[in-house]
Amino acid sequence: MTQIMDCIDTRDIASPCVNICKMSAMTGFCEGCQRSIDEIASWSVYSAAEKRAVLALLPARKQTP
Repeated sequence: MTQIMDCIDTRDIASPCVNICKMSAMTGFCEGCQRSIDEIASWSVYSAAEKRAVLALLPARKQTP
């Protein structure tokens, strides 16, 4: 049952992409969504828990100049 719910949850968790796709040389994160290239590339195969974990990191990354 957990695997079924995880699949449902995965589809419900939208990508944080804002179509400003440029990697920052200073931070290593996308200037638009603040994800790393690995997080961006893996988003479609991440579980719901993995997606939530990445989303939880983004506010702090946005605060870093």
